[in-house]
Amino acid sequence: MVVDPVMMKSSAVCLCVLAAFSLASCSTPVIPLPNEKAPATFGVTLDTSRGPVGLEVTRADAPIGADRFYNLVKSQYFDGARFFRVVPGFVAQFGVAGDPKVYAKWDVPIQDDPVLVSNTRGTLCFAAQSVPNTRTTQMFINLGNNQRLDAQGFAVFGKVVSGMDAVDHIYSGYGQRPDQGKIEQLGNAYLLQNFPSLDYIKTARIGG
Repeated sequence: MVVDPVMMKSSAVCLCVLAAFSLASCSTPVIPLPNEKAPATFGVTLDTSRGPVGLEVTRADAPIGADRFYNLVKSQYFDGARFFRVVPGFVAQFGVAGDPKVYAKWDVPIQDDPVLVSNTRGTLCFAAQSVPNTRTTQMFINLGNNQRLDAQGFAVFGKVVSGMDAVDHIYSGYGQRPDQGKIEQLGNAYLLQNFPSLDYIKTARIGG
């Protein structure tokens, strides 16, 4: 099976293990993630190390993805996140929080959306594994016309409406070298030590 390179690394599954002679159980309460319904349309401003980037999200294009993105931004999840996988003419991928504890909190899959909008240049889409319903926090901006991703289930939920020149200049010298598993486990500490030239999101806020 051919797997598209727009992938996110599999996350470890947390298991509650009972000791052989213990009556203890996993009783830590699970705090639900914010899950506010996004507006019909909304803007997001990414203040990046290459300059401001304006995004526009239309909820009807991919409601589940739009809602997750909206709640991530409202939670200031993306502040400090690196563009860790940049392939010229293809994608600029980001979405692993700088703090691994924050990433682990949000690393909860959401259901897929049907593909209603094509993966053309400047559109925004969640990354996923090659099996259904595995979107969590990683996403990418299409740097080229990647319509071939449509048939693979990558549902566009937004687009760049300003600052595409800044996106085009995001540092791509490391290619696909950063290890996604280590980014998830160690966060920005790993990236700053090994890939210090990566561009990043200073802040991401609702509003155009």
